[in-house]
Amino acid sequence: DNKIDYSDFTSAKGTGKRVQVSGEWVKDQPTHYDENARLFTFSMKDHKGVVMPVSYVGIRPNNFEIAPQVVCVGKVEGGVFHVTDIQTKCPSRYEGSEPKS
Repeated sequence: DNKIDYSDFTSAKGTGKRVQVSGEWVKDQPTHYDENARLFTFSMKDHKGVVMPVSYVGIRPNNFEIAPQVVCVGKVEGGVFHVTDIQTKCPSRYEGSEPKS
């Protein structure tokens, strides 16, 4: 079964399955990218407010710092969300601008 369910961290902890979790980067917690190992670590808060450390092997997304939301696919093992895919949701270029009349 290749279906990946949407989840939150609390539900994902007990399944052992790959899930998709959306949330936001916790900016006041450490973020690290090891270029040699291509290992990116950060903390993420899901839509229920639960914070979990995230570990991703791959290229760090270019727009990570400005993305208001991230969507990660992976599984929770040992209290860490081991991610195989990160998608950043970019802010609209029109966000915060008032319509001109």
